[in-house]
Amino acid sequence: MNYFFFFFFLLSFIFSSSGDFAYGKSKPNIVCILVDDLGFGDLACQGATDMKTPHIDRLGQEGMTLTNFYANCTVCSPSRAALLTGKYPDLVGVPGVVRQVPTNNWGNLSDDAVMMPTALKQAGYHSALVGKWHLGYEAPDTPMDRGFDTFRGFLGDMMDDYWTHLRGGINWMRRDRSEVKPEGHATDIFTDWALEYFDERKGEEEPFYLFLAYNAPHFPIQPPQEYLDRVLEREKGLSEKRAANVAFIEHLDACVGRVIDGLERRGMLEDTLVVFSSDNGGALRYEQRNLPLRGGKQDKYEGGIKVPAFAMWRGTIDAGSSNDNLMLLMDLYPTFCDAAGLDAGKQVDGVSVLPSLLGEEQTTDNRYVFWMRREGGKFNGLAYYAVRKGDLKVLQNTPFEGFQYFDLASDPYEERPLKVGDRKEFREMQRALMMHVQQSGQVPWQ
Repeated sequence: MNYFFFFFFLLSFIFSSSGDFAYGKSKPNIVCILVDDLGFGDLACQGATDMKTPHIDRLGQEGMTLTNFYANCTVCSPSRAALLTGKYPDLVGVPGVVRQVPTNNWGNLSDDAVMMPTALKQAGYHSALVGKWHLGYEAPDTPMDRGFDTFRGFLGDMMDDYWTHLRGGINWMRRDRSEVKPEGHATDIFTDWALEYFDERKGEEEPFYLFLAYNAPHFPIQPPQEYLDRVLEREKGLSEKRAANVAFIEHLDACVGRVIDGLERRGMLEDTLVVFSSDNGGALRYEQRNLPLRGGKQDKYEGGIKVPAFAMWRGTIDAGSSNDNLMLLMDLYPTFCDAAGLDAGKQVDGVSVLPSLLGEEQTTDNRYVFWMRREGGKFNGLAYYAVRKGDLKVLQNTPFEGFQYFDLASDPYEERPLKVGDRKEFREMQRALMMHVQQSGQVPWQ
């Protein structure tokens, strides 16, 4: 009998020593935090000297800073479609912004697109979306129709007011399929709902995937008054717009801190992969900053698509590390599948960057990557594009301008366009983009 207990104790020690002890799981929980319109230079750890963001900074200090990370588009819906499907957004029917007004809607999520929660369900994951969806307003294009086990958030695009949560007079706040009218600032509400979800999952055997998608710091810039007062007192001389933006991001940072602390207090942080990023660059007209990069939201310059990104997984990702491999939001789908023990296969356009996160050698810039956006208004419903391979990048910022050609290795801030002439590399990039446009032309989006 004593031998039996000794053997049982030995097995328990072996499993606990291997890291397979939190809730009896070997697969990590996954928390993906996506914020809206956060500029590349709008965090203290990214060079902002007028703001304090200790909680988001902590993700890099205790994890890895991804220094060459990109959104898949210059605006919201396409980037979210790419993250949740692992594919270029125009290949899943979302070349532009999905809006509630049909005459200004530029996307329709493909019915056959396999979404992240559906893929992770094969590995036993429970999945939740808290926050902004922005990929459809009714069945079959709501989160509950597309694989999420629970949804607490906002179906729409931007909120006209962070306190009333309306868009065009319509309430898009939902709890699963039911309309709800929560009180408070939307950033606080989404944080409360994330913590509520952690409480529900605590002690459960199955791992979970939480997609926490904040509307902030997308305009309207509406920080709680106490945050604005604090910034105005501390940072003398800031413009009204800049002070409001700083306060808005500091409030968001505090809420991210509540989420990370919430995981830690519940004993979940050790067994959770946390990834943080933004859906596109900051809006310059609101004095959001993408410095030292050129351009901002809606641009294909680096400031419109290169975004802050961090990955933290205690005991697995080296604290204080960084990686400069080329990564995009669409790479998170195969990465999360990889972490869950699944092979995303050839159905996705992204690549798993889990080796990079684990500090292993990996090459990710030997592929063509594409950006596109179709939009109404001043763009007349036309599309504009960018393509990159290695350090070479070709781009246009509207459908009405010619392509500019840059070498990001020698010109990272896109100040000196190269002369195209008869450059072989330029012709090859044009040809690759043409083939992508032909492929995406087969996918309906209306």
